[in-house]
Amino acid sequence: MYEIKVKGSFSAAHNLKNYRGKCEHLHGHNWMVEAVFAYKVLDKDGMAIDFRMAKKALRGTIERLDHMYLNDLKFLKKINPTSENIAKFIYTSVKKKINNLKSILVWENETSCAVYTED
Repeated sequence: MYEIKVKGSFSAAHNLKNYRGKCEHLHGHNWMVEAVFAYKVLDKDGMAIDFRMAKKALRGTIERLDHMYLNDLKFLKKINPTSENIAKFIYTSVKKKINNLKSILVWENETSCAVYTED
């Protein structure tokens, strides 16, 4: 099995609903997002996927989040804008473009990330 990983980032603000603590207040993150694609075979050129295609699919999704107040976005309005829900949103969007998506990792800082996969 071959795995290809690409990274992207976005900056955005949010506040967590039904949460007691610092994160209930408006705050922001510089999120780092990793997309992992899995392939059993390589193409005729020896590649699983062109990195440019993988980056383009990820970038097209995270650009919709960049410099936004996440609580106001339609797809997050009725759910908590947690890293877990953001990871699932990104996964669903990228998967529509590239079927071999394995997982999405959403890092809200250097030490904390949420992973979404359908495995």
